[in-house]
Formats: sequence, C-alpha cells, structure tokens
Amino acid sequence: MGERTVGVTPPRVMTIAGTDSGGGAGVAADLRTMAACGVHGCVAVTAVTVQNSLGVTGVHTLPPETVAAQIEAVATDIGLDAVKTGMLATTPIIRAIAEVCDRTGIGSDGRTPLVVDPVAASMHGDSLLADDALDAYRTVLFPRATVITPNLDEVRLLTRIDVRDRAGQYEAAKVLHALGPRHVLVKGGHLAEDRDVCVDLLYDGHTFTELPGPRFTTGNTHGGGDTMASALASWLARGFPVDRALETAKRFVVEAVRHSYDLGAGHGPVSPLWAVRPWWRDAD
Repeated sequence: MGERTVGVTPPRVMTIAGTDSGGGAGVAADLRTMAACGVHGCVAVTAVTVQNSLGVTGVHTLPPETVAAQIEAVATDIGLDAVKTGMLATTPIIRAIAEVCDRTGIGSDGRTPLVVDPVAASMHGDSLLADDALDAYRTVLFPRATVITPNLDEVRLLTRIDVRDRAGQYEAAKVLHALGPRHVLVKGGHLAEDRDVCVDLLYDGHTFTELPGPRFTTGNTHGGGDTMASALASWLARGFPVDRALETAKRFVVEAVRHSYDLGAGHGPVSPLWAVRPWWRDAD
C-alpha cells in the first residue's frame, strides 16, 4: 500500500463567474487555467448559462446572497490569495460581491488582489449583463479592483469610446482609470488596425505599457478573456507585481490561442492545456 504524501499547499485563487455548459469559457476555462498555472482554483457561481460553441440560449442567475455566501465561506476558511470576476450578470450580484469583498479583505484596499473582467456579452454577441449593471461596474466594483481587463467592445459600453486606433486605446485607458481601479488593461484583440500583432495596453495612472503579441487567424478564441484574467490572477496570487504578472499572463494566453482546438460546429476554445505535461504518456 502506498504512503500518503502531504504536498505543499499552492496559492488559492477564486473565480466569481458563470458556467458554460460547453466548457469553453466561464468557470470551466478559469479552473483549467488556474490548474495549468499551478494554483488551487475555488468557485463562486453567479449564473448558469445554456450554451455551446454556437451561442447562448439561456441564462439563469443565482440569488445575490448565495453568490456572496460562496465567497465568504471560502475566504473565511480556505483563504484566498487572489480573486477574479467574470460574468456577474446583475446589479444586485455586483453589489453583494462588493460588500463581501469589503468584509473579507478582497480588493485594492485589502490584502487580496482583485482582477475584474467586466464580461458584458459572449463572443457570439449574446448579452450576459443587465443594462443597469454597467453603472454598478463603474461605481461599485472598479474602485475596488486591482486590475480591470476590458476588451474593446466592453470599453465602448463602459465609456462610449469606440476605440479604432492606438490613440483611442490610450484615451480609453485614462477614462477607465479615472473610475478608480489601480490598473487598467485595455485589450487590443479587436483592434482592426493591428493586422499582425495584438497589443494590450496597461495603465497605472502614470505609466503606459504596451504588451504586443502575435495575432492568429484562428476563430477558436472562445474563453480567451477568461483565460487571460485567470492567468493574471494566478500570478498575482504567487506574489508577482502587476506588470510582471501581466507579462506572464500574456505569454500564457498567446500559447493558449496558438494551441486552440476545434469543438462543435462553432468557435472552439483556447487551450490552457498546452502548459500541462501529459503525464499519462509515461504509461505508453
């Protein structure tokens, strides 16, 4: 009989997000990424979606008090080294999350970094956020965030700035930073002027940092934003400063897109599995 070996407890990271029944995005993508980054993933589910590679056909939100209770149960027992948010769906859920973050030391003024990915719609254009919840992001959650990671569609909804070039990306970063987060990452994946590169822009209120990466022609990018935010939270949990954590997360998501795969009849997912050594091959 083999002896049990007690391992070293890894950093603990929570995703506060919705499910994806197709497994390409949401908490499924978050947990895959966290495991590949060597951290222990915890979950607070905000909503259950009915979706596959073709789109979202149903969204069922959980009661705000249930979302908050999941966070508090983990934070007060297991402990958390970083938290990231994904699909939050409604204003009451956002407010409940902010309140429990304040109680448990999560956020820019607490001991636990908070990465806010302001998910507003699926990659197919299906709405995942109530209209009035945009203001709750701006006034309630962004001031508590260590980093926010909007894509250009989310930037337009949050700021009414339609980013079409690098100058617009810089302008949007300044407007978003004025809403209170410590750092803003304006992702450039949807910027049409960049044909061969994908430039994400980090702004801390003083310094702009461009993070270029290759642009791929694959349409299999489902879960890319979730993967980026989860990788960033994972490296923040390891104690990296924001700029280094983001550089590492950028390299991670580039490889995840490079190794994306077909799934179903629509858009396949990016693959954090590129970073996982296939141990089972040793048995071949």
